[in-house]
Amino acid sequence: MLVITQSSFVCPRIKLCVEKSKAISLFGTNSNYNNHENKCINLKRNINVLHNGYSYFTSPYHPLQSELPKQLEEDDDNIAGIGILKFFHGKNIFITGATGLLGKVLVEKILRSTDVGKIYVLIKAKDKDSAFDRLTKEIINSELLSCLKEKHGKYYETFVKEKLIPIVGNICEPNLGMDSHSAYAIKKDVHVIIQSAASTTLNDRYDLLLEANMNAPQRLMSVVNLIKFDFVAYVNGRREGTILEKPLIMGHNRRKDNDDDDDNNNDEIVSSFARLDVTDELNMALKASTAFSNSDDYDLTKNLKRLAQDRATLYGWYNPYHMTKAMGEMVLNEIRGDVPLLIIRPTVIESSCKDPFPGWIQGNRMFDPVIISYGKGQLPAFICDPNKHVDIIPVDMVANTTIAAVAKHGAINEPQLNVYHVASSALNPLKYSDFFEFLYDYFNSTPLNPSENNNNNNNISKIKCFDNFYDFSKYTRQEICRRNGLGYKVTVGSDDEKIIRKLQSQCKAKVAYAEQLCKMYEFIGLFNARFHTGNTQKLLEEMSKEEQLDFEVDVMNIQWRKYFQEIHIPGLRKHLLNTPTTGRTSSAV
Repeated sequence: MLVITQSSFVCPRIKLCVEKSKAISLFGTNSNYNNHENKCINLKRNINVLHNGYSYFTSPYHPLQSELPKQLEEDDDNIAGIGILKFFHGKNIFITGATGLLGKVLVEKILRSTDVGKIYVLIKAKDKDSAFDRLTKEIINSELLSCLKEKHGKYYETFVKEKLIPIVGNICEPNLGMDSHSAYAIKKDVHVIIQSAASTTLNDRYDLLLEANMNAPQRLMSVVNLIKFDFVAYVNGRREGTILEKPLIMGHNRRKDNDDDDDNNNDEIVSSFARLDVTDELNMALKASTAFSNSDDYDLTKNLKRLAQDRATLYGWYNPYHMTKAMGEMVLNEIRGDVPLLIIRPTVIESSCKDPFPGWIQGNRMFDPVIISYGKGQLPAFICDPNKHVDIIPVDMVANTTIAAVAKHGAINEPQLNVYHVASSALNPLKYSDFFEFLYDYFNSTPLNPSENNNNNNNISKIKCFDNFYDFSKYTRQEICRRNGLGYKVTVGSDDEKIIRKLQSQCKAKVAYAEQLCKMYEFIGLFNARFHTGNTQKLLEEMSKEEQLDFEVDVMNIQWRKYFQEIHIPGLRKHLLNTPTTGRTSSAV
């Protein structure tokens, strides 16, 4: 059995290659965001391919291949690749967090591209009927599954109801909130567990973060005795340099002032600073929750959030979300025994670049508040080093890497812990200067608020980058006041006092939001590390050509300007803002 926490149509080889070349993608020719239906149609269409006068239909081989010398033929192992389809054939999977961004993409991809057995989906609900209703609304009827629906036509509902089995539960409850019958079914029938559920609020209450991100994975391990996880790569904390694909060891902190060099050579900590004790942290959170319980809900939440940030800062993490995810990884490494464990560490997950169609996104994610605020003319500056790299990865690449890694290690089925970074900064780096240039070019030609921006062309201007909060804040206040018709120092006159006071109040709110936003993302703008992706690159090399096409994991194929201008921002406008994308005049390179 393989444990993972994170989170069938088989074409002949030649046919698949041709169809993939025609599928909508950001790779190669121009991507058309709104016409993804062509990809669904191509899945059914027979294509005649001519090569040197020979027709290809169902045969993946050249007619003269039998006449070639044997040493020139392809090696059978290379053809087989990892064996993704073979591994998933008939396998039963249990997944938590399937209604989230990554979990939902994983479910869709596995259903559409493999002959999987059943997928048991843990859903937070009061009873089975409520769980099925939520499964139907949030997954079965989701636009994300439109290609799957197109493929199966009138049999779609029958297909998904046979494959998707809702399980009532809650990761924060004993036994994952499952009844005894469901727990028995999972233990008896499931081959792979994918843990994708987590609390992803960067600055949530300490007790809630520990419960969801550290205790829940332990519960899953104890219930099913197999597991596979995904964790954000920023469990690295404040360490700098090249971050290797190595497991976190119990007690390690991420302070830069440590003497240890565990990310490069050593596995032993040699530090005068105290080790991180997860039991002490749990007890501290529990005592704090009890101590603050007599206060009102607002003060209780505020105090527990402050405690969480204080502990994260003390031990070298930027925020308590990253710290509690790291603690969960440490605990799993400690208690896994001989259970095969696979840890996926993606960086900043954003919209799909290709599968099942470009630009699908769910929720206002990591960089999206920055992109939207800038597009509305509300973010004149940002705290970042323009020469540092923003590490973004499309959600479908994270899903594909997870699926391929599961197949590889699931087939081996050895009691190992393997870590995969799904990141772009090492191989296909994107500088902040280029990132904001892409945004400026797009919003200049296709503004989010056309009427407003036509009246004030200065609302969208090139962003200013600062390396400290004081200078950022000063410039932001001046610029937002200027854009709203106010000077930095406002003199209130008797005739326009009400108008000016209203403008002052609006400017104050906009400045406060911009400051809060940049404070939250300051760590990532000045992040001085890159994530080594050697294991992921090796995975790519072991995949067959067909697997590489159907399960795209190669970040070198991403064209960043095209991704943002033709795929991601139009996806945000459609799925998040419900605004039109007409009027786009600039072209992607």
